[in-house]
Amino acid sequence: MLNLIKLEFKKTKLGWYYKGAVIANLCILGLLCLIGSEEQNLSQAKMSMADAASTLLLLGIIVRSVFIVFAGVLIAKLVIGEYKNRTITVMFTYPVSRKKLITAKLLLIGGLTFSTMIVSELILAFIFSQLNDVYQFSPEKLTMHNIGNEIGVMLIYAASSTGLSFIPLYFGVRKQSVPATIVTSCILTSLISQQSNEISLASIIYIPISLAVVGIVIAFWSIRKIDREDVL
Repeated sequence: MLNLIKLEFKKTKLGWYYKGAVIANLCILGLLCLIGSEEQNLSQAKMSMADAASTLLLLGIIVRSVFIVFAGVLIAKLVIGEYKNRTITVMFTYPVSRKKLITAKLLLIGGLTFSTMIVSELILAFIFSQLNDVYQFSPEKLTMHNIGNEIGVMLIYAASSTGLSFIPLYFGVRKQSVPATIVTSCILTSLISQQSNEISLASIIYIPISLAVVGIVIAFWSIRKIDREDVL
């Protein structure tokens, strides 16, 4: 399986993904700075970055939302698109089961999504902490100790968001549509990123975990479906 993932990684041109991730991170950093500067005249009770914990929560929500959409694009490109164009039939001529081929694709998508979320959160948290020391976007200083204490939480949320990102696969398979896959990712993002001063859906861990279970079930269903159909 590891060799299949490596082959899929080499076959897939991911330059656009890396460039897009860098641009997305720069945009997220700019958005955080904009939010922080706009909130400097507000009372602490109304601020979304009132302390280190809320700052990291907001950062995590934005990062995960962005890369759930990226995962939808990967699914559309590596799975749905190959079926639509019938290029995957070439892979099905290999002396390897279809289930393993699709599993390798989904593991690659999941691995990229999870690692990108974690790396992005850590890098952005570090850069924003340095900027916060200078521009005082948040009343409470964001330290490396704060970031280190949140790594476990970041891992849990990134893992659940990775599982959740497979939900669009169901709609892509059912509708045989690349746009349906990406639109579903955007809808999911808008749902889990809902936030107010009182509550944030993304902060209730049971919600993303439950959706992650749904996404993983959909991934297994899609893998099992492969042996029964030649094209979607």
